[in-house]
Amino acid sequence: MNFRGITARRKMAGAVVGSLLGGVAAATIAAPSAAAAPQGCSFSDVADTASATWGEARQYLNGHPGANQVVTAAFNQPRPQAEADIRNYFTANPGEYYDLRGILAPIGEKQRQCDVTVLPADLQSAYDMFMAG
Repeated sequence: MNFRGITARRKMAGAVVGSLLGGVAAATIAAPSAAAAPQGCSFSDVADTASATWGEARQYLNGHPGANQVVTAAFNQPRPQAEADIRNYFTANPGEYYDLRGILAPIGEKQRQCDVTVLPADLQSAYDMFMAG
């Protein structure tokens, strides 16, 4: 894996994790109608996935003070500074990057399985780039 690809993915990590921690995912779920929903794709199923992912990410960050600090600080920083800080942190801590990537994976899986949107459009592209690995 080249450094440029790692940097781009880690740059997106903060935006994705921050969005989940801010509750954006749970608030912006758009589920298909109940009649058209495949098995496991009801509104409550999608909301449960978003909620569980958010809870697991929050728990993970609570157990990793450095990651928690950089993600929390990013909320109050100008975007370029937040991206740089998050990128630098996850470049120095690749294990945490891969852990969070695994934690966030259920969001994308549920979106594909159910053909729903869990993240707002501006964060969806960041999520996709981050998860591309």
